[in-house]
Amino acid sequence: MAFRLGDTAPDFTAETTEGTINFHEWLGDSWGVLFSHPKDFTPVCTTELGYIAKIKPEFDKRNAKVIGLSVDSVADHGKWAADIEETQGAAVNFPMIGDPDKKVADLYDMIHPNASDTVTVRTVFVIGPDKKVKLTITYPQSCGRNFDEILRVIDSLQLSSGYSVSTPVNWKDGEDVIIMPSVSDDDAKGKFPKGWKAIKPYLRLTPQPNK
Repeated sequence: MAFRLGDTAPDFTAETTEGTINFHEWLGDSWGVLFSHPKDFTPVCTTELGYIAKIKPEFDKRNAKVIGLSVDSVADHGKWAADIEETQGAAVNFPMIGDPDKKVADLYDMIHPNASDTVTVRTVFVIGPDKKVKLTITYPQSCGRNFDEILRVIDSLQLSSGYSVSTPVNWKDGEDVIIMPSVSDDDAKGKFPKGWKAIKPYLRLTPQPNK
């Protein structure tokens, strides 16, 4: 199933390491990060899951739930978790979906036949509380993901959802943001009392409004 940014994330029911979930119900009013990894007991995935476990409090601060998936069984996920804790120094503290029948992987188009017919690529979906897809990123199997970047994007998405702003290149939380061109100067006076710097009529920088 192909879907794009702004589409509703497909709902599903699945077995996880924390019991059976209905995805939309599990998300509730939270943001969600659904990510796939190619296979249990593999090196790159082991480092990724350990790192996510370490920074999970950062996702919690952003009201964002994380959930992983591979085409292995829940039982295998449980066995692998011991290796992750041993080698990475962090216990897996988020649910992992068991998807041996590839139901969810196919639903979210996580298997790319030109890469592999049997395993999922490193796909990341960020989903808003409205259950809409806000971000998709797909990495090859050989490349570990940058989950600090995922946190940065969530900061940007949450800021843009609450204010009429965009974030510039390499933006980080606390830095100046861009007033959207659709906001007139007159409207901006009310929305951005800290003022702004107009580099061009369409490029107006203002201090981050929620700081």
